[in-house]
Amino acid sequence: MTVIAARNALMPSGWVADITIAIGTDGRLCDPGDRPADRQVDLLLPAPANLHSHAFQRAMAGLSERRGASEQDSFWTWRTLMYRFLDHLKPDDVQAIAALVQMEMLEAGYAAVGEFHYLHHQPDGTAYDRLAEMSDRVCAAAAETGIGMTLLPVLYQTGGLDGRPLGPGQQRFGTSSDRFATLLDQASAAVDALPSDATLGVAPHSLRAVPADALVGATGGTGPIHMHLAEQVKEVEEVRAITGARPVEWALEHLDLDRRWCMIHCTQMTQAETEALARSGAVAGLCPITEASLGDGIFDGRRWLDHGGALGVGSDSNIRISLAEEMRQLEYSQRLRDRARAVMACEDRSTARLIFDAVCAGGAQALQRDGGRIESGAWADLVALDLSGPDMAARYGDTLLDTWVFACDDRLVRDVWSAGRHMVQDGRHIYRNRITSAYRSVMARLGDVI
Repeated sequence: MTVIAARNALMPSGWVADITIAIGTDGRLCDPGDRPADRQVDLLLPAPANLHSHAFQRAMAGLSERRGASEQDSFWTWRTLMYRFLDHLKPDDVQAIAALVQMEMLEAGYAAVGEFHYLHHQPDGTAYDRLAEMSDRVCAAAAETGIGMTLLPVLYQTGGLDGRPLGPGQQRFGTSSDRFATLLDQASAAVDALPSDATLGVAPHSLRAVPADALVGATGGTGPIHMHLAEQVKEVEEVRAITGARPVEWALEHLDLDRRWCMIHCTQMTQAETEALARSGAVAGLCPITEASLGDGIFDGRRWLDHGGALGVGSDSNIRISLAEEMRQLEYSQRLRDRARAVMACEDRSTARLIFDAVCAGGAQALQRDGGRIESGAWADLVALDLSGPDMAARYGDTLLDTWVFACDDRLVRDVWSAGRHMVQDGRHIYRNRITSAYRSVMARLGDVI
């Protein structure tokens, strides 16, 4: 048992001062009894889940900020660069990159990640000797970093809604439904080898990449289901041209949406679609930094919450790993669109408090993870912040979160526990040196080809 004494803590009931909690040997929170504290912290919060990541894209950070040959750069020109980049990645590279990004997530205050994993095969589409080789590597990285893993193998079959074949840059993604079932079985074994908080889900990539019959067939079972939806105007136009409905309209009519589903982005929705999808129970998986980077658009956060919608955040392209910044960007996008302030706040909770509460609950739901709250029996997913800096002087209650999100950054993160694993101590991951060394070696090789 590990006992933590916190001067301030955010509990399900609200803010509590001078509280002691315990982490049991099973990685879950429990009653400390009268045991003395092993560690003192200034501010203890539930550590949320990062619900959407493409780990390998971390190595592209900083490589896509030049305009291409087209008159206007866009998501689609960025995607072409991404395809060229991933042609050079080998399994060892993917493992080293995944370990780095998972380490950075933990250091930013996330306890778990939903890895939307679609890099399955060799560059020409040939399967590895073990079909789930790349899933194994993502799980091997999680075993090293200690992050809570929800692995979401991606089903990807077509180059567009018209059924055209995969393009040259997409060969590493594609699987038939039968081969995908085998891949899932093998990936399940990799997840089972991780600690007991690890989970396996499934990710039909998008309406443009998975035919309707395969999409419905891939969503059985009981695990989480994640899917890209309504990210780009061009995507909306293609879906409507072929199906006669916009993506969200089609999903609401043809998919049995409920709390198992996490719809990623949803930046191109009408007001009516926003309200209806919010009521479905599905989580909106928002990636504010990536959505801003790619020019996706702005999610209607206030309307979503007003209609009972659940939401969480993810780092997606991993161009920048920052929990505080994802929350800040979410609110600031609302302000720029509406020319208003404190858009996501409500009468009894400040802006950062409301967003943080939503992110904790929505991330746990999206990953089917028993976390996102400091409560006996839940996974011990915890983040401790340092309040000794001048910015945090004389801050109390919700203002602590507002100051962290809007005036500070992730340097306030001092300790992070994932299902009781104390992976970040005094602001650094315990294996930072060896993880960064392996990543540098990969980038030294890739630097000659990218």
